Amino acid sequence: MPWQTPSLRQVREMVRNDITTSLAGAAVVGNTVLRVMADAQAGLARLLLKFLDWLALQLMPDTAETIWLDRHGTIWLVNADGSLGRKSPMPASGTVGFSGTPGVLIPEGFGLTAPSGDTYETLEFLTLPDLPFQPAEVAVKALNPGTSGNQLAGTLLAPTTSQFGVAGDVVVIDLRGGLETETDEQLRARVLARIRQPPMGGDADDYWQWAMSIPSVTRCWVAARELGMGTVTVRFMVDALRADTGGFPTMDDINVVYGYLDQKRPVAVRDFYVTSPVPEPIDFHLTLANDSMNLRAQVAQSVAAMLTERAMCAHTINGQLLPGTTIMAAWVAEAINRVTQDFDLDMDDHPMPHNGALAVLGTISYPVP
Repeated sequence: MPWQTPSLRQVREMVRNDITTSLAGAAVVGNTVLRVMADAQAGLARLLLKFLDWLALQLMPDTAETIWLDRHGTIWLVNADGSLGRKSPMPASGTVGFSGTPGVLIPEGFGLTAPSGDTYETLEFLTLPDLPFQPAEVAVKALNPGTSGNQLAGTLLAPTTSQFGVAGDVVVIDLRGGLETETDEQLRARVLARIRQPPMGGDADDYWQWAMSIPSVTRCWVAARELGMGTVTVRFMVDALRADTGGFPTMDDINVVYGYLDQKRPVAVRDFYVTSPVPEPIDFHLTLANDSMNLRAQVAQSVAAMLTERAMCAHTINGQLLPGTTIMAAWVAEAINRVTQDFDLDMDDHPMPHNGALAVLGTISYPVP
């Protein structure tokens, strides 16, 4: 019989009945001392029962709250960087270009500020060379972790202090790599995967867990034997790191994942491949009864979120875990329906053209007024 935690009223009745049974003739009624003591004891007992109810949730990783989930994470997970449990936030880093008078020294720790308010410092000394038409590169790092420190190439950073011989603002050459702390749900998914699919010496689940332990990787699909016996194909996304490109990894990201998996994989694997999914745009025609630019933006956001959610749901074709599945028109209609109920959708089901295709929002065509 399943356990049912008694209510406060039930606990009070149990304590009063116990006193009445133990003390023959005792009257646990009204405002008697026994009645007050019985109800006080019942309140304490009920508090302990509620604590046990809460504790029971924390003992299981699928229902644990943040602090307890971190405890589960440190027990089960070892990340690619050697840390345990939750993947930590990381500051952005890269290079910027200084221009100015040749021979001027830029000290290590020179401060810079982005238009967003994020701050950076140089990591090395730099003497400005005699290159009037080309900024001199210097390594920099964000002072605070997070994705806000990532800046697009060409963004201008302002020096926090004046420096003789530095001409104007400093231009970003490549400044990215900032990551947020792993969310509870992302950590929970990795812990549950580790418990449900224990290490098997290099099966597809092992590759998924190895790839997902890399700080920048947010989604991953592993296909065993896709390119023949003894082969493994790994596809992954870096949604936070490459948010400006839709989360699709660059060759540098692929090399990082490949290098780590090459250290972890069993030597018996004949060939393994690490690559990016290929974006497959989902286009459709839509008529809105109460058309507006704001409503169109909400529709686009809802459909894009649905496509991401569907891609994160593991689906298997012939034993292969693949990023793309046929996008049903009903799924798109359901996503639009979350925003507005009065619309007309013209779209057929959209199958993926190949194994590596990943559905992304394409062009939404609206009728010409």
